[in-house]
Amino acid sequence: MRVALFQGPAETPDAEAGLAAIADAARRAAEAGARLLVAPEMSVTGYAIGAERVTALAEPVPGAYTERMAAVAVETGVAIAFGQPERTASGIANSVQVVDRDGTLLAGYRKAHLFGDLDRECFVAGDVGVVQFSLDGVVVGLLICYDVEFPEAVRAHAVAGTELLVVPTGLMDPYGAVSSLLVPARALESQLFVAYVNRIGREGGYTYCGSSCVIGPDGTELARAGLGEELLVADVDPAALAPSRALNPYLRDRRPELYAAPPA
Repeated sequence: MRVALFQGPAETPDAEAGLAAIADAARRAAEAGARLLVAPEMSVTGYAIGAERVTALAEPVPGAYTERMAAVAVETGVAIAFGQPERTASGIANSVQVVDRDGTLLAGYRKAHLFGDLDRECFVAGDVGVVQFSLDGVVVGLLICYDVEFPEAVRAHAVAGTELLVVPTGLMDPYGAVSSLLVPARALESQLFVAYVNRIGREGGYTYCGSSCVIGPDGTELARAGLGEELLVADVDPAALAPSRALNPYLRDRRPELYAAPPA
């Protein structure tokens, strides 16, 4: 399955501009033969925009943003994973939604690990760890940004059968090692593909560091972006999982009965 990652600029003057940028990326992804487009964390509205603006721009799911993206997916024939502030019964969540090329809503995930005051001042934490959907026979899982920095979160996906882990992010300086070191380690230790898509530029006093990537289950880079705007395209072949897992049998050789804390 061919996957496209939209490493776009941080500046999102309004939700309409964010939606239009994703739509343009979807058209280019279709031209590149991609089946799935992944946009960054909070790609519709911007991420570091403050609690007041997050509240004003939040939409329910389904809602205006998912309807707009569904129409683009139908137009382009590309499934789209995009980030938005989601209005829920318990508050506003930092979420990623996925619409299929027929316009149906495939999945939605709410960020479970909140990153510092930037997240805690704006969002409530999600309480579901593993969200998956199937696309072209590939089991795809969802996490958001800081979530992937917890090995337990990625391992839970691997144990549940995720083959491709999609991670929209808003990684900023000075945390570039997450993309260059942690993400490849997560792919290798949990034996799955990881598609990690960041933004670029400045927003709310933060500088995003780009370097979006697609990593194979052996930890190798299938594609890596630089620091500029880019549509990164890579092919994910689930047939590569079995030989990689035979060579690196971490999932088979786990001993979870030893990992719990000892009784007090």
